[in-house]
Amino acid sequence: MNDTLTDLIGRLRTLEDEIEAELGKRRERAGYLLDRHRVRFEKATIAAHRAMRRSVGRFLRESGALKTLAAPLVYGLIVPIVLLDITVALFQAVCFPVYGIRKVPRGDFVAIDRHHLAYLNPLEKLNCAYCGYANGVLAWAREIASRSEEHWCPIKHARKMRGTTKRYLNFHDYGDAEAYRRAIAEEARTNGG
Repeated sequence: MNDTLTDLIGRLRTLEDEIEAELGKRRERAGYLLDRHRVRFEKATIAAHRAMRRSVGRFLRESGALKTLAAPLVYGLIVPIVLLDITVALFQAVCFPVYGIRKVPRGDFVAIDRHHLAYLNPLEKLNCAYCGYANGVLAWAREIASRSEEHWCPIKHARKMRGTTKRYLNFHDYGDAEAYRRAIAEEARTNGG
């Protein structure tokens, strides 16, 4: 990788650290702290949140008929998401050890914690749990796919791609056959293949 790209990636990582520090300040202002993955709210914050809770009936009235009618389609996606969850777990459990790929901890991606928020009614809590699960599984599956791509085909695409993963920056340039073949040979030497 050239020096300019290395410098840009370093600056990106520094910005990510600054973003995390700012999010920490916002957590403090919001009246909670994280204690070993557990959220702890101040008592005054909990009381204020409870005062802002909307009833389920009000929530449904304010959502409107079209959104309520679309809900079964939204929740119908739970079936393919659960199937994805199961098959990706199986894929990682079987294939990653065979190829020497580091496993992706599911808990780093699937977070179901919004149901602890006192300002949410039961239906909002269910919606938030569903979104936390669904988006977490999709992000976890994407990370597993990304590690697979890094192992089997670490070559950038010819055209600009949106939403690439962090490891994509380290892939070989499109058309750089020499770098790709050197990497494959090095991997074979390292892993005895």
